[in-house]
Amino acid sequence: MSQSVHQFEMPLNNGAMQSLEDYKGKVLLIVNTASKCGFTPQYKELQELYENYKDEGLVVLGFPCDQFGHQEPGSDDEIQEFCSLNFGVSFPLFKKIEVNGDNAAPLYKTLKSEAPGVLGSTSVKWNFTKFLVDQNGNVVERFAPTTKPSSIASKIEKLLG
Repeated sequence: MSQSVHQFEMPLNNGAMQSLEDYKGKVLLIVNTASKCGFTPQYKELQELYENYKDEGLVVLGFPCDQFGHQEPGSDDEIQEFCSLNFGVSFPLFKKIEVNGDNAAPLYKTLKSEAPGVLGSTSVKWNFTKFLVDQNGNVVERFAPTTKPSSIASKIEKLLG
């Protein structure tokens, strides 16, 4: 039986707890992010997706992570400032988390088990791995870091109906 991501509560960048159940009825694009990565410019496309589809029910959730090449060394405040100033990010950013290993956030354990990667791998390979989640909290698909957010638009549109 699949697990819904709506069962989790995660700390936002400002420390407030956010129940993912609040996103019931919304399509989610959950992304582990980093500020000093070759894929960092994807923040721009993620923000564009959010702006284009938020009124129809899309929410992008950014989870900064420093597990890949130490590419997210900043504090939560520094990350928020970087994203706002450089990319105009207005979608929710959460506190920095771990996505792999013993200390991986339970949300990410579920995402990885529900949508394994290439050859059934459950680990997240790098920054900007994306998980598409339907309105009921079911993980629909995993996208590689190299997948441009704009190329996921048609799949988002399909879920939004």
